This record gives sequence, C-alpha cells and structure tokens, in this order.
Amino acid sequence: MAANRDATFEGRVAVISGAGSGIGRALAAGLAARGAHLALSDVDTDAVRATGEACERAGARVLTARVDVTEAGAVATHAAAVRAHFGRVDQVYNNAGVAHFGHVRHESVEDVERVMAVNFWGVVHGTTAFLPHLIESGRGHVVNVSSLFGIVAFPGQSAYSASKFAVRGYTEALRQEMVLSGLGVRVTCVLPGGIRTSVARSATTAAGVDAAVTADRFDRLLALRSPEAAARAILAGVRRGRARVLIGTEARLLDALARVAPAGVARTGVGLARVLGLAA
Repeated sequence: MAANRDATFEGRVAVISGAGSGIGRALAAGLAARGAHLALSDVDTDAVRATGEACERAGARVLTARVDVTEAGAVATHAAAVRAHFGRVDQVYNNAGVAHFGHVRHESVEDVERVMAVNFWGVVHGTTAFLPHLIESGRGHVVNVSSLFGIVAFPGQSAYSASKFAVRGYTEALRQEMVLSGLGVRVTCVLPGGIRTSVARSATTAAGVDAAVTADRFDRLLALRSPEAAARAILAGVRRGRARVLIGTEARLLDALARVAPAGVARTGVGLARVLGLAA
C-alpha cells in the first residue's frame, strides 16, 4: 500500500526520464509512495527496470522503457505508448542529464553538442512530445530539471552551464505561454545545487582535467544532499505549483548573489574551479 497519499499525485500518471538512478530514481520512489502511476525511461535498461520493480512493490502501476532522449522520434514513440497504456498523462519530469568538465580551449564542438543533445534537446523533446497529452489531461504539469549552473556559470562548466541556462530559459518561457493560453498546464523549473548522484563520476572530460580527481572533489565538497532529499523538495514544489524550485543553501545564495553582486559570483567560480582541479 502506498503511503503519504496526496491529491496532487494520487492516481496521476507521471513520466520520468533518467529514472535509472539519482534524482530520477528518487522521484519515482517518491511518486510511487504518493500513489502515482509511472512511465519510467532511461538509456540503461537494467537500471530503469530495477527502479520500476521497486515502484511496483510500492503499489504503483509502472511502464518502463529504454529511451534515448536525444532522439526526437524515440521520445515521440514513447509518449504515444504511455498515453495508450495509461489512457492519460498528467505530469512529466524531464530529468535525464549528463555532465562534462573542460575548458573551452580544450573541448571539441562534439563535446558541447553531446551535452546539449541530452540536457537541452532532451528537455525539448520530452516537453513537445508530451505537451498535447498534458493539455488533454486538464491538470498537466511539466517539470524540467536545470541546475545551479543554469543560474551561474563557472570555469570548466561551459558546455554544462550552456545546456542548463538553455533549460531555464526554455522553461520560463513555456510557463508564461501556458499562463497566457489558459490551457491548465503548470510548469516548474528545478535548480538543484550539489546532489549525491553518479553524474560527476560518469562525466566526460576535455584535455587538462583529471576526471577521477575532479569527480572525487565534487563528491566530497559539493554533493551535500541525497537524491531523496532533492526529490522531496521537487515534489513539494510541484504540489505548491512553484515556478522555480531551488534545492540547497548554495543554490539559494548564488541565485541571490548573481542578481545583486555578479562580480562576487565570478570570484567564487574561479576559486571553486581551482579547488575542483579545473584551473588548467
């Protein structure tokens, strides 16, 4: 039996990309506990299947699929399959993402394209494929995961920051469009600070970056909270219809600092890059 029943989530059909690990898996567990039914996707078939099985044990109806969010056709096919399976779609969590560390002078165009393909175009594909179903629901909600690095840009994070700034801009515009249209779709942009996930250890790197050292320092110094804590904050924001969900003290502080003292953000970024081994 599910616990923590909530009218925002109970009986709703929620779609989550990147559900095989990290925030995506924690969102799936949190939604299952709140009585939602789930359509889960990831590029890792075994991982998303494991998430789905855990959610089924919690009482949720679950559909899992291997979906590469960089492929618009695959996402559109998934959207049609979810609508056919459940008969409706109420919430979409565009969460899939990758990381990359490296200075602009060392990284290739292909490095940037890969990050943008997953982090930004994955959000676009998920939003456009599912939006008609969310409108049909009459109570739809789009939740797009950006980042603290979608508020501030630090050295060694040019590709990642570009993708997450793009997600934030796209999501803020979409929210205003939905307000203008009166179509009943809510839109939330999530801006997490440091979360204990595998993203840093699975990141690609450009020349001059020691991947293991950077990932270890990121995990020790910045990964300050669990994916479960992040998921709880996201779901609380969804329940309240928040436009933005800032996760972590560092996200809230840097958000404020970026508006009132941008020079201070730049100094912080340079110092952080040195600590993380991104000063090359």
